[in-house]
Amino acid sequence: MLPIDEQLELIERGAVDLIARDELIKKLERSVATGVPLKVKAGFDPTAPDLHLGHTVLIQKLKHFQDLGHDVCFLIGDFTGMIGDPTGKSETRKALTVEQVAANAETYKQQVFKILDPERTKVMFNSAWLGKLTSIDMIKLASELTVARMLEREDFRNRFDTGRPISIHEFLYPLIQGYDSVAMKADVELGGTDQLFNVLMGRDLQRSRGMEPQVVLTMPLLEGLDGVNKMSKSLGNYIGISESADNIYGKVLSVSDTLMFRYYSLLSDLSSRAIAELQARVADGGLHPKEAKMQLARELTARFHGQEAALAAEANFEKVFQKGGVPDDLAVYRCPAAEAVPLPQLLLEAGLVSSTSEGRRMIAQGAVTMDGKRADDVGLLVPPSGEILFKVGKRRFCKVVFAR
Repeated sequence: MLPIDEQLELIERGAVDLIARDELIKKLERSVATGVPLKVKAGFDPTAPDLHLGHTVLIQKLKHFQDLGHDVCFLIGDFTGMIGDPTGKSETRKALTVEQVAANAETYKQQVFKILDPERTKVMFNSAWLGKLTSIDMIKLASELTVARMLEREDFRNRFDTGRPISIHEFLYPLIQGYDSVAMKADVELGGTDQLFNVLMGRDLQRSRGMEPQVVLTMPLLEGLDGVNKMSKSLGNYIGISESADNIYGKVLSVSDTLMFRYYSLLSDLSSRAIAELQARVADGGLHPKEAKMQLARELTARFHGQEAALAAEANFEKVFQKGGVPDDLAVYRCPAAEAVPLPQLLLEAGLVSSTSEGRRMIAQGAVTMDGKRADDVGLLVPPSGEILFKVGKRRFCKVVFAR
């Protein structure tokens, strides 16, 4: 194992809260002296089938611990996922079914190994111990927390003060997340800054059982492509790790120059020193920001699709966006229409927009072209003949072939 100071440098990189640093140092010293790695956990509720780069901030930090020789536990909250994490929510979350949670959990396992080493990662499901708790066990667990303590949480306090409902089962969520740390005998737990209350609960429950409390390390919430809001699929500002290589590469290049180095810090495998040198070169004019961004785009695209695909995505991006060409994997939609088709409807059928309302909006914004010419008439009827190359925004292409 690396010396303590070198381990700390990597562990603390990008972190917000470290509770408590002196405890972590003692754990690391014991680990180095005995050769016994720390047990590091991070939990993810499978509430959606796909992950985005915002989720990978924690996974990347797990990789840091893994690279340092520690044992990493990727915890899938198949039990807690059926409750729904109330963190940051202004209303009670809709509970998922057992089938939905199971299906999402399976996709999580496939996706995380794009970052973590599958041979050195322990995937665990918290239903293994939470599902065995009896009603008496639950009552005893609930007795360890007061309503006053729960209302210390800002989201619960806000809902209480404004008269919005809080379901009793939501109060159980932090408790059973904390119990995960007891069952797993965790040395370190990772979480987002919005999870601080929940992960501290693990320390409390471990301490009350005479266990050495886990160290808590929180990571910031990654801003999305808009540079303002946290990355979220619902806001459309996300980069999904299951997206195509072309999409990942292109979206990373759309990140602002300022936000780029935050992505470097939280997502890149480069060392802190290498990132600082890169940032200095950009600042003094020795390296164009776009070149630095292309390097980041290659790295992140290669992480999820391989180096060859990343280089192909770069070449395709240059062809499409710098030289005005079309992508090599151009989609083709064979339209069976016998009559003229409203343009917004045709864009939807071709998969270029998610709804006709989005189609009308993109047309009104001047973001739609037909054979290279802007189409800005939302009422346009497209004659059903020949072939037309459509482009929506910067990255969406499709050739429509009318087959009569």
